[in-house]
Amino acid sequence: MSVSADSLKAWEGFWADAPEGEGAVFWDAPPALAAQLHLPLFADHFQAGLPLVDVGCGNGTQTRYLAGRYRGVHGVDLSAAAVERARSADPAGRAGYEQADAADEAAMERLHGRLGDCDVYLRGVLHQAPEPDRPRIVRGIAALTGGRGRVFAVELAEAAKPVLMGLAQRPQGPPAKLLPVLTHGIVPGEVSDAALPRLFREAGLTVLADGELPLATTEFEADGSRLALPSKWLVAGHVTVAQVV
Repeated sequence: MSVSADSLKAWEGFWADAPEGEGAVFWDAPPALAAQLHLPLFADHFQAGLPLVDVGCGNGTQTRYLAGRYRGVHGVDLSAAAVERARSADPAGRAGYEQADAADEAAMERLHGRLGDCDVYLRGVLHQAPEPDRPRIVRGIAALTGGRGRVFAVELAEAAKPVLMGLAQRPQGPPAKLLPVLTHGIVPGEVSDAALPRLFREAGLTVLADGELPLATTEFEADGSRLALPSKWLVAGHVTVAQVV
């Protein structure tokens, strides 16, 4: 089963209308404040030689960074407009990009059939997906990791919700980069702190590490400091008895 038609329409519209260039959208933080900070959290879990798939790659900012650290990096996104942006921003072809719906388990199994077991980077995807799609996305990722791959996931924590609500309801209106997200019907949702690991366990994966850290955005506070939202992260994968012992 794929994501809803409304979700697909919202994301295509958002990326078709979004300004060009890195940092132009709300979550497109520079890699130094995103993937580079996350790398030490998953580096010891990802297996050298496996392809790495950036699920929900958007315009590919983090994908291109990861391609400088891993071989065989692929960015996939639900939106064809996002994938086109990612390709255009990577003329050297450091990574591969394609449209794919992570909630479509059959599509993820086909991708696994082409690439083999993969490590997966998942940044801020689940909390922006409708609740019924979240288990399907995680099951699709579980299919992509196979027996050897691992997934690093980072999502907004419960504590981020009141911050976002406050921004959306400001008297002067939402911040300039948050407004297009809301007007396209992409409402940053809530994945409870307890639900995040549960989604992965219910997909048959074992949580191997977890923690919390701020998730940087491209907006700034009144004092000039960068707006960062509370987030939770985890590393998960299929673990056999042999791997445990």
